[in-house]
Amino acid sequence: MWRTAALVLAPEDPEPLARQLLDAERAWWHARVGAGDGTGSGTTEEIVRSVAARTHLDVSGALAAYHGAWEARVDHDPCAVDVLRGCHDRGWRTGLLSNTHWPRDLHERWLKEAGLLEHLDARVYTSDLAHMKPHPEAFAALLQELDVRPQEAVFVGDRPRDDVSGAQGAGLRAVLLTGREVEPYDVRPDAALPELAGLLELLDGWS
Repeated sequence: MWRTAALVLAPEDPEPLARQLLDAERAWWHARVGAGDGTGSGTTEEIVRSVAARTHLDVSGALAAYHGAWEARVDHDPCAVDVLRGCHDRGWRTGLLSNTHWPRDLHERWLKEAGLLEHLDARVYTSDLAHMKPHPEAFAALLQELDVRPQEAVFVGDRPRDDVSGAQGAGLRAVLLTGREVEPYDVRPDAALPELAGLLELLDGWS
């Protein structure tokens, strides 16, 4: 993906710049996950501009190329629309909280194209916030948008640290989706499911 951006910035010799961009992104994530409380947020533009400042290259067009390279590779859970619709049928509000350095308008467009946007009452992206999950402020931003209290909310995610420990630390119940291989973390979810398809039945049982 970064090679696509590098082709815009340095079309004659993109490989060294692509490596610098990738290294900059890795350093960006490491600084936020490994330093301080491990939750500082930021944007893709900051990553690109940090490299552009060192290489004296114009960044115009690079972000669009980078995001466009992801376009064909972004997919959504085929059960998501039915699950979200089922939540609304039960009178529950739904929201999305995403750790991301991508901009809001990009996510919103992809969600709309997938038929998901209309089923999400609130969408919060950490590129708009000072902190990422698992920081409680990220969860508080979503709860405020939904106008619900932590004890009334259930958070569903596939990352034990970011999603489960973060949600529980903010006072929510947490459901861990175990179908993807992600970095482990010592935390016990309130429930675990192999995929999103079983969520409504689980929540009906809790209700």
